[in-house]
Amino acid sequence: MNNLFDLAGKVALVTGGNGGIGLGMAEGMAQHGADVVIWGTNADKNTSALERLSKQGTKVAARIVDVSDEAAVKDGMAALLADFGRLDMSVANAGVSQNHSDIFDVDMADLDKVEGVNQRGVLYTLRESARHMIERAKAGDPGGSLVSIASTAAIHGAGRNMIYGATKGAVVSMTRAMAVEFGRYKIRVNSVCPGWTRSGMTEASQNWDKFTEKVISRVPIRGWADPEQFAGIAVYLASDASTFHTGDMIVIDGGYTIY
Repeated sequence: MNNLFDLAGKVALVTGGNGGIGLGMAEGMAQHGADVVIWGTNADKNTSALERLSKQGTKVAARIVDVSDEAAVKDGMAALLADFGRLDMSVANAGVSQNHSDIFDVDMADLDKVEGVNQRGVLYTLRESARHMIERAKAGDPGGSLVSIASTAAIHGAGRNMIYGATKGAVVSMTRAMAVEFGRYKIRVNSVCPGWTRSGMTEASQNWDKFTEKVISRVPIRGWADPEQFAGIAVYLASDASTFHTGDMIVIDGGYTIY
């Protein structure tokens, strides 16, 4: 039997792929043979991530793309297809957090920023990815995988985190709708909901003893996740092993949401 997890010949896009979970996923797919494109808004981080990914021996590229800008996403997709010829896997991972204010003090500019990246950015990225995949399907080459990175914040309540949680809940619902709409083209669409993971976004909490005592102590597997622990789910969802897996919300949180 052929290796179900061999990604040779496949092209993957990861937004926010220059760090954290995005880079962990991008590296995992490159290790299994995929050509990988990362989008990010920090040029230095893009360069550093590109150097790391290049060690895997596949074709890699990085581009400055603000996913909250619809035109930038369309331009980025056009450039990707011009350079790589196709797209098989799209991971809408780019995300931002909020200032932790209670509901009476929510700043509207903060709301617009978080919704712009976390919600509209996912829509733009997966929509433009699907546009290409549908055209390819109509030409006789169906299939493809779309993945949104949501969060356990879509599942459990957390005070002063309503904006972030709301965008992640919207992402899960949007993903399920896309799964139904695009299934006829053999395009599968799934959400991944990470739990507490080491990244730049969570750096302050990682260094906060009280957070470790009150929150991280409740993770049954104990401790924080590392970004590299999301490589496996990326490889699986990009591979032929997942061709009948769609519309799912895949929770990877060390058991936090069940305890």
